[in-house]
Amino acid sequence: MKAFQTNQIKNITLLGSSGSGKTTLAESMLFEGGVINRRGSVDAKNTVCDYFPVEKDYGYSVFSTVFSVLWQERKLNFIDCPGSDDFIGGAVSALNVTDTALMVLNAQYGVEVGTINQFRYTEQFHKPVIFIVNQLDHEKADFDSTVAQLHEQWGNKVVQIQYPVSVGPNFNAVVDVLKMKMYKWKPEGGVPEVTDIPDSEKDKAMELHKALVEAAAEHDDTLMEKFFEEGTLSEDDMRAGIRAGLVSRNMFPVFCVSGLKDMCVRRTMEFLGNVVPCTDKMPRPVTEKGEEITPDPNGPASLFIFKTTVEPHIGQVCFFKVISGKVKAGDDFVNADRGSKERIAQLFMVAGQTRTEVEEMVAGDIGATVKMKDVHRGNTLNSKDCDYSFDFIRFPEPKYRRAIKPVNEADAEKMMEILFRMREEDPTWVVEQSKELKQTIVSGQGEFHLRTLKWRIENNDKLPVEFIEPRIPYRETITKAARADYRHKKQSGGAGQFGEVHLIVEPYYEGMPAPTMYKFGGQEIKVSVRDTQTVDLDWGGKLVFVNSIVGGAIDARFLPAILKGVMSRMEQGPLTGSYARDVRVIVYDGKMHPVDSNEVSFMLAGRNAFSEAFRNANPKVLEPVYDVEIAVPGDCMGDVMGDLQGRRAIIMGMNSEKGFEKIMAKVPLKEMSSYSTALSSISGGRASFSMKFASYELVPADVQEKLLKEYAPTEEE
Repeated sequence: MKAFQTNQIKNITLLGSSGSGKTTLAESMLFEGGVINRRGSVDAKNTVCDYFPVEKDYGYSVFSTVFSVLWQERKLNFIDCPGSDDFIGGAVSALNVTDTALMVLNAQYGVEVGTINQFRYTEQFHKPVIFIVNQLDHEKADFDSTVAQLHEQWGNKVVQIQYPVSVGPNFNAVVDVLKMKMYKWKPEGGVPEVTDIPDSEKDKAMELHKALVEAAAEHDDTLMEKFFEEGTLSEDDMRAGIRAGLVSRNMFPVFCVSGLKDMCVRRTMEFLGNVVPCTDKMPRPVTEKGEEITPDPNGPASLFIFKTTVEPHIGQVCFFKVISGKVKAGDDFVNADRGSKERIAQLFMVAGQTRTEVEEMVAGDIGATVKMKDVHRGNTLNSKDCDYSFDFIRFPEPKYRRAIKPVNEADAEKMMEILFRMREEDPTWVVEQSKELKQTIVSGQGEFHLRTLKWRIENNDKLPVEFIEPRIPYRETITKAARADYRHKKQSGGAGQFGEVHLIVEPYYEGMPAPTMYKFGGQEIKVSVRDTQTVDLDWGGKLVFVNSIVGGAIDARFLPAILKGVMSRMEQGPLTGSYARDVRVIVYDGKMHPVDSNEVSFMLAGRNAFSEAFRNANPKVLEPVYDVEIAVPGDCMGDVMGDLQGRRAIIMGMNSEKGFEKIMAKVPLKEMSSYSTALSSISGGRASFSMKFASYELVPADVQEKLLKEYAPTEEE
């Protein structure tokens, strides 16, 4: 198979809400392009794009799938992305390596929350967008309402290329106002009959044609002058104007199809082949050093690995984009991220799990390879004398977390190996072995996302696991100064243990002055600072350790042991066993024994003195609070607000955004445990949210009291 040149390659992401019919549309595209001889269906579990067992079982796309179609001397590389918000990572990866987005809409529901969320990513990456109104053959399809919603969201940038003559079970014809022809299909779809527009549709078609001509002329000064002189534009002129409007994101064309019946799919692909920009006309990727890289086939060879999967009987499959130069089977590369040497043994053009071997790929192309030694998602592979390194994919923060453990504790190590392997395939699964919580925490984009992870571990790897409620990473701190002393004394024949420590604790804040004088119960304690150590705690906040020993009451060699004892209690706070933070400790007195004093004695004395002083310093428990942003349809607003109030949320602001309400709130992590499930239930799956860590805040008194009671039996043990 010949190698396609950079100016013949078009990379396209297939987006759309869950249920919009992307996978079915992809089947028709593959059929029209001659890649498959018979179209599969989601119900029959035989589609090209949903080939993983979990996808067949669920009837949903879970992973993004690459497929390529050769069309009109062009190579169209598509990445079909899952529609559910839970699997948004696939769309984020795809948009980073493609040049145009096809946004598929379900004609029954129009613009959904998922549509808006995915559109935001196209905005973030500045990608052209084409709207495809699908399922026009459904009895509840409403094309006019869908277009009205598009205009409400994105204004006059939305421009119709086509409209259906009728919708519902009788859908079989569209009027194309770019070609000014009517396309009509037999019940089996496929190749249409192209006719003149009937008289009954001419007025509407001419009105939309004029709007399209004006929109196309707007994006090119030469075309605008020609339009003013001649009053119209040729089809080629309109294509050029539409292309310019796409690239600048000032024009979002609208097409209408039935993916299920293969109607208008061929015409849509003609438009993709003729009009959407090739990869050489789009913004350049930027290296970590800030250098823009032109997709030059004659430049140094560089590949970016944007996705990896593990497949039975094959092992790891690496999907890449050729950023620069050419790659041939047998070429040697260096992994810029890991330093390892790699050889590309085979190159494949991909259609789901079907792979066609090719000899060469050039800058801009997307393909796959296998049997790499040490390659991970996000790595850059370079030829000799090339030092490019790319790191441009940023995934959204997780929204749903659970603790996971194997049913059989002996399988813990095996479970971790599986989890880290799966995270390589989907980076929006976040895995953390928490020393603090003594749990393995997995986080993802929603309950369905983590349920999929569990399904794969249990069905693919045959390892039973269970989810449990994750513990909350509370923090402990103090709100006033307090003092305590503790004597550790142990005598059991031979050398004993002796150490006595007197110390003061107080809340620490950045920039506070050095200590000088304290007063406790009428007793004044003067402090003379001899040395100060500031410890930046791994879990946030600081511990400031002040040496105020005078007269040699405690030898300087024992102070590190006292600090070690204090740190051990900071790692397991006296109230709930959580990490403590933002404390200043002043060691001002003590006693030692010439024979029995040792480091262990002072470590224990320091630990216990700190624990007692901490309890006397009006200690408080802090909880993690998150900034939460919720996009919700107006009719669900009241129910969502009521639910938030029950979660101790503080509403920070609200605004309207074209048919949806946006709520900004601060919510304790404890209350967000199953929020994605609750929000989906309240809104019928139409609302979405994002969350990001904000700060640690004091828990209410009743919550603190409950936490202390729960921890008391553990402390006694």
